[in-house]
Amino acid sequence: MTTPHVEGYVIVEKIGAGSYSNVYKAFKKDGCREAVAIKVVEKRRLSKSAEDNIVTEISLLKKLKHPHIVNMKDFLYDGRCIYIIMEWCGGGDLSGFIKKKRSLPEPVCKRFLQQLADALKYLRSHNVCHMDLKPSNLLLGQQQVLKIGDFGFAQYLSDEDKHNSVRGSPLYMAPEMLLARKYDARVDLWSVGIIMYECLFGKAPYSSSSFQELADKIRSKAPIEIPKCAAVSTQCRDLLSRLLKHDPEQRIDYDSFFKHEYLDLEHFPCEESLHKAIDLVSKAVKLDAEHKEREAFNLYCEGLLYFVPLLNAEMDPLKKTALRTKVDEYIKRAEELKNPAAATQTSSNDSSAFSQLLKMCTTSEKLCTALEIGHTGEMYMTEGQYSLALGKFESCLASLMPILAAEPKGPRRDLLHKQVQSWLLLAESSKSLAALPKLKERSSVPATSVRGKKLVRSR
Repeated sequence: MTTPHVEGYVIVEKIGAGSYSNVYKAFKKDGCREAVAIKVVEKRRLSKSAEDNIVTEISLLKKLKHPHIVNMKDFLYDGRCIYIIMEWCGGGDLSGFIKKKRSLPEPVCKRFLQQLADALKYLRSHNVCHMDLKPSNLLLGQQQVLKIGDFGFAQYLSDEDKHNSVRGSPLYMAPEMLLARKYDARVDLWSVGIIMYECLFGKAPYSSSSFQELADKIRSKAPIEIPKCAAVSTQCRDLLSRLLKHDPEQRIDYDSFFKHEYLDLEHFPCEESLHKAIDLVSKAVKLDAEHKEREAFNLYCEGLLYFVPLLNAEMDPLKKTALRTKVDEYIKRAEELKNPAAATQTSSNDSSAFSQLLKMCTTSEKLCTALEIGHTGEMYMTEGQYSLALGKFESCLASLMPILAAEPKGPRRDLLHKQVQSWLLLAESSKSLAALPKLKERSSVPATSVRGKKLVRSR
C-alpha cells in the first residue's frame, strides 16, 4: 500500500502493520503540530468479521476515556480506507521495552501492572473484555505511562456472558479460549498473568517454536514454574500463580484481583486518591494542633500512603515541586510524632488484663499460642522493629478472629475482644511506622514542621 493521504495530517512514517491495517505516525497540519498515530484500514481487505471488529473498535474507543487507555481523537473514511486517529505514544510498546531491558525489575513491573489493572477495572465497569492483551498492544507514553491499545478483538462481555469464538494472540490466549471451549471475561486475567511473567523473566512461559508445540503445552497443562533464581516477593508470586490457573474456575476473579495486596490499587494515584490524601492530612493537622499526637500520627502516615504515589506520578515539574514540599513536611512531622505515638500505644495495653486472659486460656493450646505471638509483636514494636511486629500481629489476629467469633458470651470473650481490638490498632500503627522510612527515601527535599499550618492544595 502506498503512503495514504489523510485530510488535515502529514504522514511521516509507517510504524506498524496488521492483517488488514497499517499504522503511521503523523502530525496535524494546523499550528499546534500535534503528533498522532493513524490506523489505516483498507476496506477491500476486510472480511465480514474484520469489518464487525472495526465497527466495534471505533464504537468502544468513542466511549472509553481513561488515562491508561489510548485515546481516539477522531475517525475519518473515504472510498478506500477507514482512518482511526489516536493519541501518539512516543515510548513504543511494552514488548519492545522488555526486549531492550531483557527483563524488568519487580518495582517497574508492579508499576506497569497497576496501570494495566486500573484500566481493566474501568473496562469491567463498562462490561468490556479486551481479548487481545499482550505486550505489543500496551503502549508507553510520557514517563512510561502505560496505555491499552488495539481494541480490534474487544467485545462487550459481562461476567455471566459466555463466548466460543477464537480471538487474540495464541501465546497470550487463555487455555479455555485456545482449546475452543466456552469462555468468559476471565480470559483477560490469564493474559495479564502471561504479560506479568514476561515482564519479570523476559519471555512468556509457553514460548514455543510452533503453534502445535504451544497447543500441546497448554493441552497437557504443563506447569508454569517461576525460575529458581528469581528474586520476586511473596505477594508477587502469589498473584502470578493465581492469575495463571488453567481452570478459569480456580483462577483469581476480578474482584479479588483488584483488591490484591500486591497491586494496592487503594493507593494508586488518581483524582480520588488525591481527595483522600488531602482529607486525611487535613484531619491530621487539626488533631496535631489539638495535641492529639497519636491520632495525628496515624493520619499523617495514612495520608502519606496516598500522597507519595501521587508525587511519583506527577509529570508537571511545578506541581511536582509543590507536592514534594508538602509531602516532606508531612513526613518530617510524622517522624517527630513517631516515638511518642508508639510509646503511648504500646503502654496503653493493660498488662494485668492480658495476664488474666492468659490464665483463662490454659485449656486451649491454640489460643495461648496466638496470644503469645501477639505479645511478641508488642515487644518488636517497642524495639522499633515495625515490619516484624506487623507480621506477628497479622499472624495472631488470623488465629484469634475465628476463635473470637465462636467464643460464647462471658468474661473470657470480653477480655479476648478487648485484646483483639487493641492489636488491630497496633497492627495499623506498625504498618504505618514500617512504611515511614520508605516514604522518606522517596522524597528528597528537606522540609519544616507543619504543625498548625493550613493545608494548601498542590494540584
